[in-house]
Amino acid sequence: MPRSEIQLKVPIDAVGVAERTKRFQSRSIKKESKMGALKLALSMVDLTTLEGSDTPGKVRQLCRKALLPDPSDPTLPRVAAICVYPTMVPAAYEVLKGTGVHLASVATAFPSGHAPMELRLEEVRYCVEQGADEIDMVISRGAFLAGDNDRLSSEVAAFKEACGEAHLKVILETGELGTLDRIRLASDIAMEAGADFIKTSTGKIGQAANMEVTLVMLEAIRDFYWRTGKKIGMKPAGGIRTAKQAVHYLVMLRETLGPEWLTPDLFRFGASSLANDILMQVRKQKQGMYSNSEDFTKD
Repeated sequence: MPRSEIQLKVPIDAVGVAERTKRFQSRSIKKESKMGALKLALSMVDLTTLEGSDTPGKVRQLCRKALLPDPSDPTLPRVAAICVYPTMVPAAYEVLKGTGVHLASVATAFPSGHAPMELRLEEVRYCVEQGADEIDMVISRGAFLAGDNDRLSSEVAAFKEACGEAHLKVILETGELGTLDRIRLASDIAMEAGADFIKTSTGKIGQAANMEVTLVMLEAIRDFYWRTGKKIGMKPAGGIRTAKQAVHYLVMLRETLGPEWLTPDLFRFGASSLANDILMQVRKQKQGMYSNSEDFTKD
């Protein structure tokens, strides 16, 4: 069983983090640069449907939107990925196979993580066999909060092995971890154990992504890169609904990790409604007026 030797050496300065994120939100991007930022943000979206009412038809429609976000403007980029429940992977794969849009599935007893280890491993293997090339796993928050860092490390390593060639995104569910210090520690352990991405939230609790939490995780990625030379991706998820918010995140990303991370290969937005707001803002930039939100499909 992998053992985690990682300990938090310096407590997180929560006041300093809050002050830095306020500065990122004060930046203004205009004209051509704004259009470029909007298109980049759109290309980083993981379109997501994780509802009990999901059907294969709904998922196929979402996949078609991923391939052509605005039918009236084929010059816009495709989104990065579709994220669905394991049972919906085959339906999504029918549409996305060979398109370059990634197929992600939540797994490991999402969103609670409370299931026997072998069942969670089997769920990962099933998703990959059905065509998923990205797995969004949840950590065992209770074990981590109880101080069992070795369990977090060993589970991430085991799920990474079960993924094979698929990328592993590790969801920390930061709203349940309580402090920035715990979020930083969990980020460090997950990356050391083999995560390809670290992700804030499941979107299933009230506290989702925010800029303070994301900055702490970006700084963990930066320090891990300086130490190992390995680039880890970041996915803030839940609560990011507007293009303006997305641009603020991109400013923070660039100033924390540099332009090399301004790519869907290393940064994603986990969002359901964000894509439509970006599309509305793009039309505003091109036509000089806001379009109606009803012009775009909800799924």
